[in-house]
Amino acid sequence: MGDRLLVRLFWLAVAAALLILLWRGGTYLAAWTSGRPDAVPRLVTPRGDLAGDEQTTIELFERSRDSVVFITPRAQVVDVWTRNVFSVPRGTGSGFIWDDAGHVITNFHVVENASEATVKLADGRSFQATLVGASPAHDIAVLRIGVSFQPPVPLGSSADLRVGQKVFAIGNPFGLDWTLTTGIVSALDRSLSGERGPAIDHLIQTDAAINPGNSGGPLLDSAGRLIGINTAIYSPSGASAGIGFAVPVDTVNRVVPQLIRSGRYVRPALGIEVDTALNQRLAELRGEPGVIILRVAPGSAADAAGLKGARLSPRAA
Repeated sequence: MGDRLLVRLFWLAVAAALLILLWRGGTYLAAWTSGRPDAVPRLVTPRGDLAGDEQTTIELFERSRDSVVFITPRAQVVDVWTRNVFSVPRGTGSGFIWDDAGHVITNFHVVENASEATVKLADGRSFQATLVGASPAHDIAVLRIGVSFQPPVPLGSSADLRVGQKVFAIGNPFGLDWTLTTGIVSALDRSLSGERGPAIDHLIQTDAAINPGNSGGPLLDSAGRLIGINTAIYSPSGASAGIGFAVPVDTVNRVVPQLIRSGRYVRPALGIEVDTALNQRLAELRGEPGVIILRVAPGSAADAAGLKGARLSPRAA
C-alpha cells in the first residue's frame, strides 16, 4: 500500500511539472508569435550640415586620393628542387604621383631588393613600374609608370612648418588601401638611425597614425599640399604608437629632380681637402680663423672657382 502511494505521488509530481512547462511554453510562444503588423522603421533624425573641419578633411581627401598609389614590390625566388624562378610579393607600400610624366615617389626601403613592382591607381588600374633612381641616404626612390594623366600632388614647403600644425597621411597600412589618418606636427628636425645605412636627418615627427604599408605615402598639410614622405615609425610592437617620421618635402624637391635626371643623387661638395688640426693650429698662431686647402679635386666646384691647393715645403729631417 505504501509503495502504491509513492508511485502515485511520483506521477502526480511529473504531471504537475509538465503542466508548468506547457503553461510557460505557451506564454513564450504567444510572446514570439503575437507580432506587430504596424511595426515600421524609425524616422531618421536629420543630421544637418557637417562641421567645418569635417567638410575640409573630406574635401582634402577627395582631392588627394587619385594622386596616391598602392605599390606591391615583388622579388624573384628560385625553387631549390626544380630550379624554377617564381615572383613573390614582398609586402606592400605607398607612393604618390610626382609629375605629368608619370613619375611615382616612394621610399627606397619599399622597393629595396625587389625585382619588379606593381603600381595600382585609385581607379583600379595596375601598371608595371620601372625604377628610375634611388637615394638610400634619404630613403627616396623614383619609379615610372608612363601614365601622364594622373594628377600630381600639389607641392608645399617644409621650411616654415610649425609644431602643432594639422597634418594628413594617406596610404595603405597593412594593405588597407587609401586610408586617411590625421594628426599634428609633433616635432621637427629629428634624426633616425638607419638599420643598414647612415642616419636620416631633418625628419618631421607626427602623431598621425602611420603603420607598415604607409611607407612612401604623402604627408599633407591642411591645404592638401605635400610636406613630407611618410617613412618610418617608432614602435616596440610594430604598430603605430603615435610616433611617425616623414622626410621633409624640401629634401624631396632637392633630391628627386636629380634622381630623374641621372638616376642617382650626388651630395653637394666643395671638392677640397683640408687638415682640421693644421688649420686649428694655424688659426691659433695667427690669431684669426682661416682655412689651408691641401688639395682641390679636379672638376669640382672649388676647381671651377679657381682655388688651388697649398704648396707646403717638406720639413728638413
